[in-house]
Amino acid sequence: MGTGTNGSPSRCRHRGRGRGGRGAAAQESGAGGGELWLQRRERRRRERGGGWRERPLEMSAKKPVPFLRQVVPVRKKVQRDPRFDDLSGEYKPEIFMKTYSFLDSIKKQEKEMVQKQLKKCRNMEQKEKLQRLLNRMTQQEQAQKKQQKLRERELSLKRQQRELAKQGKKPFFLKKSEKRKLELAEKYAELKRSGKLESFLNKKRKRNAIKDKRHLPSQKNL
Repeated sequence: MGTGTNGSPSRCRHRGRGRGGRGAAAQESGAGGGELWLQRRERRRRERGGGWRERPLEMSAKKPVPFLRQVVPVRKKVQRDPRFDDLSGEYKPEIFMKTYSFLDSIKKQEKEMVQKQLKKCRNMEQKEKLQRLLNRMTQQEQAQKKQQKLRERELSLKRQQRELAKQGKKPFFLKKSEKRKLELAEKYAELKRSGKLESFLNKKRKRNAIKDKRHLPSQKNL
């Protein structure tokens, strides 16, 4: 320990040395800590390996795991109806009827078979079921014939329009009301040929009379 000018011991040099020593030690410890952190990070990276991204997702233990959860993504099956799908092509009634015309003969055979079973059947409950089936088959057959007639009429109108266009005339297009009139005229002509026109008109008069009666004021309101 040295003495100053006034005889007191000088401590400035020792204080400076002490501060400098502590600063150097802090720098050394800071550098060492940084190296340790880098080493730990490198060790963790080596332990995880390269395929850590492909590992399954770790679920938190704090949240309850759902009963049904999607572990692997499943491709959803898309069902399509060929009747309403564009991939099946455009629907053309003429081509469809020609392609599946063999079904008419099969339906005819089935109808004849049901008629035979109905004649032989003795059980009333079974007989009623067969009668309902026969009525449904007859109604389907009548509806199919009606649709076929409508298509034939539309085709004949299209042919007339083409002929008019070839002649240089302006083609005409029927309104819905005019088409309805043509349908009624054909229906009446068919009923007259079959001899059912009078019964049809009587039924229609009764239905109209019932409708008119509903609109009339009742005796209580008079």
